[in-house]
Amino acid sequence: MDTGIDRGRITELLARENAAYVAAHPRTMALWQRAQASMPNGVPMSWLRNSFEPIPMFVDEGDGSHFRDADGHDYLDMNIADMSMFTGYAPPPVVEAVSRRMAQGSQFMAAGEDGVWVAEELARRYTLPLWQFTLSATHANTEAIRVARTFTGRQAVAFFDGHYHGHFDESLVSVVDGEHVPDEEGLPLDVTSRTVILPFNDVAALERALESRQIAAIVTEPAMTNNVGLVLPAPGYHDELRRITRETGTVLVIDETHTQVVGPGGLTRMWSLEPDIVTIGKSIAGGVPLGAYGMTPEVADVLQRPAGRDDPKPLVATGGTLFGNPLSMAAARATMSEVLTAEAYARSQTHGARLADGLEAAVAARGLDWTVHRFWPRSGFSFTPAMPQNGADAVRDLDVDLRRLMRAHLANRGVWEALVGAGPTCSVAATADDVDLYIDVTGELLDALTA
Repeated sequence: MDTGIDRGRITELLARENAAYVAAHPRTMALWQRAQASMPNGVPMSWLRNSFEPIPMFVDEGDGSHFRDADGHDYLDMNIADMSMFTGYAPPPVVEAVSRRMAQGSQFMAAGEDGVWVAEELARRYTLPLWQFTLSATHANTEAIRVARTFTGRQAVAFFDGHYHGHFDESLVSVVDGEHVPDEEGLPLDVTSRTVILPFNDVAALERALESRQIAAIVTEPAMTNNVGLVLPAPGYHDELRRITRETGTVLVIDETHTQVVGPGGLTRMWSLEPDIVTIGKSIAGGVPLGAYGMTPEVADVLQRPAGRDDPKPLVATGGTLFGNPLSMAAARATMSEVLTAEAYARSQTHGARLADGLEAAVAARGLDWTVHRFWPRSGFSFTPAMPQNGADAVRDLDVDLRRLMRAHLANRGVWEALVGAGPTCSVAATADDVDLYIDVTGELLDALTA
């Protein structure tokens, strides 16, 4: 694709920035080399080797919107750990609640009052009355699909092209040259037989796929926040999605894991959506592991067992030893009552608008025909005159080398974007000065590219 930038200049600058980053991180390099003897790729999750270039990031501590790496460099984090730290680092109410809970016992494999409060608050925010808990959004989506299969008696699950809903089998399927293929190794050979991938914003394709009444659930974000940018729903698309799923008896699962940053209740509440199940994770407990899913009474009935152990109803495959543990619940209660408040969301939205204004001005001043999106606390570039309409558009418009250069340039100037293409998001801990730093550093890069 043509971004209006000289390819040779991108290659030259990327090599220079990567070399500068390595030279400035001797302790990080030493830690990484040491770690390779005890962890594949020298990192606790192997994919970090692919994501963080040219060498992995090793972090010592964080506070508010910033963290410090192993070499003592300070970074403004504008990816906020892939949205999981939208609260900012070490929010005092969560620190206090977690410390107190640890002193009282962090795990009993039993219910507690904090869990009741969290379920009630999630029901208030997302308008679905009945909730269950896991340790991540991946687990929440996995269990939501199992519930949907039980509810419908069907097996197949549908997603939209360009999706990401966690690392579980059905979610790791894409369309390549018109064929459904596994994204990665290690998946069951038959995974593509129970997964359907559809283009986002295409009502006709949706109707064709669901008319067979063989699909148990369609899982989607309300707006696709995949790792190659942002894809917004076309006007009226959610109305059609809800109509078609109801007519065909397909369970509609809305994944708010990333989109919850727009406000209390996410886009489900903001856009008055009516899903059968909502799934959530990431920042819901201030970075302490927790996932959750809420259901309508009709869907939740497959889990209800009035007679307990003696109830003849078959068990649905849900649950885990650490799910709903007191530590996660204490963190979630503190997060939602004192950190992710309506006022905090409003502040992040103000900063997000400031960010979008600044990026638009930076692009216009340099004559680049790029689009800047506005998504409440989030913004960023599409290197095209218009926003993508589906996952295929987003992939086509992604300039990986330019994105990598942006990450490296920003990192060397104290701004961190952990994922290539995700775009910057203002956490509730971000300040106007943080936003201005991001805009200024980005402007420096655009000057270097267009000089």
